[in-house]
Amino acid sequence: MAGNITHDPPPTAGGRHGGPLIVTEDTELLDDLLRLCAAAGATPEVHHSLPAVSGASAGGTGGGTSGQLGRWEAAPLVIVGDDAARRVRGAARRRGVVLVGRDQDDSGVWQRAVEIGADHVLVLPDGEQWLVDRIADVTEGVGRPALTVGVIGGRGGAGASTLACALAVTSAREGMRSLLVDADPLGGGLDVLLGGETADGLRWPAFAASRGRVGGGALEESLPELHALRVLSWDRGDCVAVPAQAVRAVLAAARRRGGTVVVDLPRRIDDGVAEVLAQLDVGILVVPAELRAVAAAGRVATAVGMVLRDLRVAVRGPYASGLDDREVARLLGLPLAGEVPVESGLLRATESRRPPGTSARGPLARFCREFWDRALVETGGAV
Repeated sequence: MAGNITHDPPPTAGGRHGGPLIVTEDTELLDDLLRLCAAAGATPEVHHSLPAVSGASAGGTGGGTSGQLGRWEAAPLVIVGDDAARRVRGAARRRGVVLVGRDQDDSGVWQRAVEIGADHVLVLPDGEQWLVDRIADVTEGVGRPALTVGVIGGRGGAGASTLACALAVTSAREGMRSLLVDADPLGGGLDVLLGGETADGLRWPAFAASRGRVGGGALEESLPELHALRVLSWDRGDCVAVPAQAVRAVLAAARRRGGTVVVDLPRRIDDGVAEVLAQLDVGILVVPAELRAVAAAGRVATAVGMVLRDLRVAVRGPYASGLDDREVARLLGLPLAGEVPVESGLLRATESRRPPGTSARGPLARFCREFWDRALVETGGAV
């Protein structure tokens, strides 16, 4: 059971984020809270009560009142065991205090929560997942989620993977935290396209057993870093799918880190891809300017549009007779994201292990930079 008293988010201390502060003398409750902190990837500071003027705290350091009470006020989250509620009654009022107990039938817990200014009342074990999520949020310093863009081809060979890589490379070059996600297990691996198939780091099969909450920081650090961005790709093993709940957990963790996330999507829509589509801000449908490709793209757009509301078309030449980028967009009934330029020497660059979009002055990089500039304005500012 979990209950809200207020809806204000916990404060941060000078923009820095640390582990929560735990106040309890209940050893069994403390064991549970330490276990939940470990699940959230957080290292807490533990006190039995509000520290005395010169006393040392359990799990903390000794010191004067101002330093210790400063920790009470500065911690991103304070978890108070119900046994300690009366002992913290005189503490300064602040947001981000959770009162945790075990007795489902104790109606007095709400009065004690009001007395200490708690935002939430939580009863274990029912509220464990909620508390893990809250601890992970404050530890990671959750702010604006990543601007998440999916790229999908209107037909095979449309150039969706090339554009996805170029968007991610451009984002990283512009100084944004950037993650490139390969959602197509049959595509050969985007790490290969980036020249990093032997780079150290985890690939999708390592996350197949993920459930519930995945730590955003831990995810980022576990992935290969190529060309100043992180990459989540497939390996060359036999695994060609991960459960939809694992896809949901991993992508949600990636979004919590902020910056940009670019996803290279397959044209078949299964449960895992539907989970990705549900978390996208924008989708780009890459369509070669030929009638057969437009017909195939129409089917893809119909399937994707059942989940994703903001789907735009990017047209790639050369153009068939009677077609231009605006006509392709009109035939598909989608807004036009622009014309994807044909960049001479791109094949040679890829063969030399230089990823698409590497040349900042190239037409493909310019297209990507203009896309990000527009997207940032549309989403209200920097990510």
